[in-house]
Amino acid sequence: MFPGLNTIEGSGNKTGHLEPKMHEIIALAVAVTSRRDGCIAVHAKAIELGATEGEIAEALGVAVALNAGTAMTYSTR
Repeated sequence: MFPGLNTIEGSGNKTGHLEPKMHEIIALAVAVTSRRDGCIAVHAKAIELGATEGEIAEALGVAVALNAGTAMTYSTR
């Protein structure tokens, strides 16, 4: 559907440094903090790849904390 997006996503998978499950956990956390419902649905496949509730919760916690820190930093401007 979006060839450019597929190219970008594919390039990140070529190194093999992270397993597919971890890619999906990271993508899910970014999708949640970006409030992108469609992306959340797509990247929920992390569960199918074996992601545990604890792994997802921890990734979400990191992403939320990072965004909170950014919001706090920018609020002083």
